[in-house]
Amino acid sequence: MLAPSGPGVENPGVRTLRLHGWDLTPREAAEVQVSLRDSVIERRPRKRRLRRIAGCDCSVRGEKIAAVAVVLDADSMETLEWASATAPLRFPYVPGLLSFREVPVLLEAFERLGGPVDAVLCDGQGRAHPRRFGLACHLGLLLDRPTVGVAKSRLVGEAREPSLRRGASTRIIDQGETVGRFVRTREGVRPLWISVGHKIDLETAVALVLRCGRGFRLPEPTRRADRMVGDLLRAESARMKR
Repeated sequence: MLAPSGPGVENPGVRTLRLHGWDLTPREAAEVQVSLRDSVIERRPRKRRLRRIAGCDCSVRGEKIAAVAVVLDADSMETLEWASATAPLRFPYVPGLLSFREVPVLLEAFERLGGPVDAVLCDGQGRAHPRRFGLACHLGLLLDRPTVGVAKSRLVGEAREPSLRRGASTRIIDQGETVGRFVRTREGVRPLWISVGHKIDLETAVALVLRCGRGFRLPEPTRRADRMVGDLLRAESARMKR
């Protein structure tokens, strides 16, 4: 596996935007979500072929949060590069406000990547969110990249169970609005809650998740990020005990 980019490295590939501060109360954070939700773009990506697909995930241990961003080749699912970041926890766990806990450290990880990113699969919600602005929307705006919410559990809405075949899906409906698709990514395994994050349409988002499947429930970019961030925290914990 390739080594991660080091801290402080000038990155020509991923530059992040600064749209607001992070020293917020939960009420202020919810107001930020409402103020930014109309900035989300739902359309087919301008780039026809998305080749460098990133997965990202966070994990918390004690008062510390760690993040990994890993970039894979869309065809071979080979790891092209990855980067990590850790930080003190600065925002409480509040359902619907996960991005204010995770996005700051995720941005730091993305800024440490050395190459471009065509799209990002996030372990969290996108439009399938009570204020239509989940983690994937928030991260997508700040990265200015196509992003997809790939959630393991429901936050809002209802969906019929799709058929058991891989690729089957049904609409996620919340208050009469289609906010995502309930997608079977592996035959006979519990579906995932897929929704638009930013700069992508729902049909392309679902197709990208299925394209990145390699026989597991989770698409390979987020599955790999989940494994890597867990390894990172375990290694750090082992060092602390020496």
